[in-house]
Amino acid sequence: MEYHERITKLTGNVPTLLVDFEQPRKKASTPTQASSNFITNKEQGDWAENLVTRAINETSKNYIAIKYGKSDDLVAGEEGFGEFYQEFQNELDTIGKRPDLLIFNKEDFDEKLGLDISQIPHYQITEYVKKAIAGIEVRSSAFLIDQYELFMQVKSEKFIKIALETKDYLLSEFMDVLDHPSRKKYIDLLNGLTLNSLSVTNFVTPSWTSSERLVLAKNQFRILKTALKEIQKRDYLSITPKVEDIKVVYKWIETFNVPHFYFQVFFDKVYGISFEQILEIISDSNNESVIFSVEKDTGNQNKTTIKIKSKTGITIASKVEEPIHESVRKEMDRGRLLFYVTFKGGTAYLDIDNLRSILGIGNKEF
Repeated sequence: MEYHERITKLTGNVPTLLVDFEQPRKKASTPTQASSNFITNKEQGDWAENLVTRAINETSKNYIAIKYGKSDDLVAGEEGFGEFYQEFQNELDTIGKRPDLLIFNKEDFDEKLGLDISQIPHYQITEYVKKAIAGIEVRSSAFLIDQYELFMQVKSEKFIKIALETKDYLLSEFMDVLDHPSRKKYIDLLNGLTLNSLSVTNFVTPSWTSSERLVLAKNQFRILKTALKEIQKRDYLSITPKVEDIKVVYKWIETFNVPHFYFQVFFDKVYGISFEQILEIISDSNNESVIFSVEKDTGNQNKTTIKIKSKTGITIASKVEEPIHESVRKEMDRGRLLFYVTFKGGTAYLDIDNLRSILGIGNKEF
């Protein structure tokens, strides 16, 4: 079965409540003003893309990575941005969303086109793009994933301890006020709290004020409620395909029949996952709240984003040397100033066996 046929079959399994492939894509309105935070995030994304490109091209003997994704140095509010953004929207409906990078066998690489074909109209390079062995969407995250996971493990253990100790304290020290017909439900609640139920238990904190003992008990329930909230927060960093992108990535695959992948770049490691695996994961409702969640991304205009546990993917680079960074001043029209951070350098140390595995490279030397 052809790659795009396998992907088409998988799209039929994705719940329509999550992604309805039968419905037309919603047109996005043109952003009118960029922020310093937006430009910093864009610079970080550009750095991550460059990091992966350099890592592949400085390591591989037989393959080469080139820039392909539609991008521009213009930002919202600058002259010409509206035209660029509308052209980008039109291309999404024509061929789908270009991945940031393409990987070619070196014998298929066109030196005349070079290492950056992002500005070339799609109709001029259709047949060339079809020769690629992979398209890679590069995401970036301003975290050290190992340090994050260690922190979250310590935090989780702390609040589990608080929750269970608070439960025992309430049952042992406040039975005199809880053992009343109007409050016995709280005894049932506490008896039902176990290590396995902490992640799903919720309750309304009582508002008792009529006696000192009730106030003391209420305060303990507040402590318990706070601990449960912390325990129930998502405790993993994620690979983050936006729901709105799933359709346009699929359209690109339909157009070119080239395998598509997401690479998530942290400041200490890089993880990768195939689009095929993403569809398999989100098609199984048993995976939700275990290895993926669906959230409104406050850092990205509240767009609905699928957050897949990074370590569900495969380690592409087991070590990343951080870049240098510096502040930049940008003057907009009307004299508005933006200050943002730019990133340069850094090195990703590829796990070649893992990279070959995820890209489906067989016996041929990378």
